[in-house]
Amino acid sequence: MPMKNALLKTDKKASFKTWWFKTFMNLYPMFFGTGGKVLFIADDWQEVHIRLRLNWWTRNYVGTIFGGSMFSASDPFYMLMLLHNLGKQYVVWDKSASIRFRRPAKKRIYAKYLIDESLLATIREEIQQAGETTRVLSIAWVDPQGTVYAQVERTVYMADKAFYKQKRAKKLSSMEK
Repeated sequence: MPMKNALLKTDKKASFKTWWFKTFMNLYPMFFGTGGKVLFIADDWQEVHIRLRLNWWTRNYVGTIFGGSMFSASDPFYMLMLLHNLGKQYVVWDKSASIRFRRPAKKRIYAKYLIDESLLATIREEIQQAGETTRVLSIAWVDPQGTVYAQVERTVYMADKAFYKQKRAKKLSSMEK
């Protein structure tokens, strides 16, 4: 299905697996409750598109999109993208997040998540050297004209699974003493 929003144009394709995951996410109560809708997940999990509309579900007291909807609809995607791209030998956790509101939103807004091979290579290299790393990744909620309504920063922790298990075991043993 072609994208109508120029900001969301992509050369990437979805696979049956990512289409199925997108469909599941849109029906999953925790995500559905945010008012967000996943429009696209690339077959390589390096691009995701989300939409948020103003409706009775997302409207706040003053008639604009509730900031909590913007914040929560942006929640799991960088973590999921990194999990799929780094592989099973890595641990990926959302560590923290913040949002900066730029202007009230009264119309449809969109978020486009992108990661690339150079970021993944840097992350793998840092983990190889230190066992773990943390990245702050940004998402902007924008309208079709590119006006920014909010910027979300998500801090993501990544580690080699063996390193992480050893770190957790050490932490647990020190708590028992």
